Amino acid sequence: MVTHVRAEAQGDERGALLSFLEEQRGGIRRAVLGLTEEQARTRPSASELSLGGLLKHVAEVEQSWIARAKGEPPAVKRDESNWHECFQLLDGETVASQLAYWEEVAAGTEAFLRAVPSLDDTFPLPNDPWFPPDERVSMRWVMLHLIRETARHAGHADILRESLDGKTAFELVALAQAG
Repeated sequence: MVTHVRAEAQGDERGALLSFLEEQRGGIRRAVLGLTEEQARTRPSASELSLGGLLKHVAEVEQSWIARAKGEPPAVKRDESNWHECFQLLDGETVASQLAYWEEVAAGTEAFLRAVPSLDDTFPLPNDPWFPPDERVSMRWVMLHLIRETARHAGHADILRESLDGKTAFELVALAQAG
């Protein structure tokens, strides 16, 4: 369910982009409200997706893109051998720990993007086979990419949650507002 994003202050493009990203984060946070750890690990569809795995994935992806924009390696190096682990809660990982981690990542994203001199500044994409060689992208691009990535998975989260216990986005927004 879409929630209202307030209009940005005139000329605050960063604020607008960050607000839309936060709105989409909220969709995923709401989707895990009130779930047991077992429910969060359940894969209720034909795909390998679980709500806990989606939560872990979006936090990890956001962290990795901001690290790249800073010229740093991602906290977790993923390749074909371990890619599947970014969609699974492993031993010792919980919904609460992933939410706490994502909160730290989100704060870091906002601090970095508020401080970068210009959204037109660019950084190189990694030399990975799935990226074009010698490609550079802007800070604006990375923000739009994070919004798109998070929104896509927020939609997945809506479907998974409804498949688990029948709760819809409307009910989850009401639950979040009551809690």
